Amino acid sequence: MTAPTVSPTSPRDHVAPVVVLDLDGTLVDSVYHHVVAWQGAFRDVGRPVPALRVHEAIGMGGDRLVAHVAGASVEAAVGDDVRALHDQHFRATLRSITALDGASDLVAGLADRGHRLALASSAEAGLVDELLDLLDARSRIGTVVTASDGVASKPGPEMVQEAVARAGGGAAVVVGDAVWDALSAEAAGSPCIGLRSGGVGAERLLSAGASWVYDDPRDLLDRLDQSPLRAH
Repeated sequence: MTAPTVSPTSPRDHVAPVVVLDLDGTLVDSVYHHVVAWQGAFRDVGRPVPALRVHEAIGMGGDRLVAHVAGASVEAAVGDDVRALHDQHFRATLRSITALDGASDLVAGLADRGHRLALASSAEAGLVDELLDLLDARSRIGTVVTASDGVASKPGPEMVQEAVARAGGGAAVVVGDAVWDALSAEAAGSPCIGLRSGGVGAERLLSAGASWVYDDPRDLLDRLDQSPLRAH
């Protein structure tokens, strides 16, 4: 396990900020399942795309992903079809998805330190519920915002802002695995902790706006008392 990459700057001193958690690649090991599902969906409509291109877009809202990956003309012609097919392919893999190492313990540890926990996911509510069932500590997450709530998806700031507002407002720290999480956090004016567990390297996460990078939930949990989410 590599040591976390830490930027030389620190956020303002917060008292138990709201922690806005991403889901795919942050708490559950599902990023590559999404890659295969999107690839299958694009293939089904006769518009194959490379896995690398899809992987780089995971974490972006599905309403944005089709055009980002395949172009505006594909979105206009078959965007809704691709999204529906992705969901079918992805649901077929649910039994093989597991929580990431340390994810449940991290959620519990953050709650025990007095943080209000919110989840902001670009996935639809039904899928989010099924994936959250993999976490023993899901009851500690008091607020859940999904694509089904009609909030503009990542990398816009709206999902983070809505999650923080529903959690009671105040300062917040975002924890996510994708550049889209870091960009969303930055747009919302919140610092971001990046996790490499979604397959994105530390340099890309830092370049997108993350201020700290850890390997995975277990790495963050093990270093929690030296992190920006330590108890105050």
